[in-house]
Amino acid sequence: MEALGAAVGLILAGDGELLSIVGLSLRVTLMALALACAVGLPLGALLGISRFPGRGAVIVLVNALMGLPPVVAGLLVYLLLSRSGPLGDLGLLFTPTAMVVAQTVLVLPIVTAVTRQVVEDLWAEYGEQLRSLGSGRVRAVPTLLWDARYSLATGVLAGFGRASAEVGAVLIVGGNIAGHTRTMTTSIALETAKGNLALALGLGIILLGLALAINGAAFALSAAARRAAAA
Repeated sequence: MEALGAAVGLILAGDGELLSIVGLSLRVTLMALALACAVGLPLGALLGISRFPGRGAVIVLVNALMGLPPVVAGLLVYLLLSRSGPLGDLGLLFTPTAMVVAQTVLVLPIVTAVTRQVVEDLWAEYGEQLRSLGSGRVRAVPTLLWDARYSLATGVLAGFGRASAEVGAVLIVGGNIAGHTRTMTTSIALETAKGNLALALGLGIILLGLALAINGAAFALSAAARRAAAA
């Protein structure tokens, strides 16, 4: 109880170290989410409406990558950005940028897979109507994405949840450097090992609050989608 009280005190006092860790975590996660959406939304939509040889294999691969172990993603990005890797000259390893890349790799399959399924279902339902209005498959993508915005937002929130709770990948490529690449999850692991339970619990409370907020937003969006469909 003493550690819990100290943790709440750190949050209420706006402890500088705690806020710095939370701020870096949110920046990295939001940047990774933005990149994953910029690529995954159009890619998933095109995959949902297109028909080409090997499409089934691509869908299976994307779905399989949704379960990609974070440490494997971190290892792949590490090999890519290490000094002996193809992008080693950029000097990105053990920086927030490397952490963004690793989280993007984890979130991209989620956004792509959810978008593909939602858009494919909408195209099956409204494809004939859209074609009768002179809209081809590619031209229909913006319309389908807009109509699916509530369902897609839920998928995006799921991606945010995975990225914000990630430990292994960011630890491998970020190095958990104090004041530079230390996120909420890596700090919780480190501070617990050090016996600094107040900071670990404070970060845990904030992380739990984020998880609750994400699930609440997903529930609200699902309810809004049901109301829109019934209208």
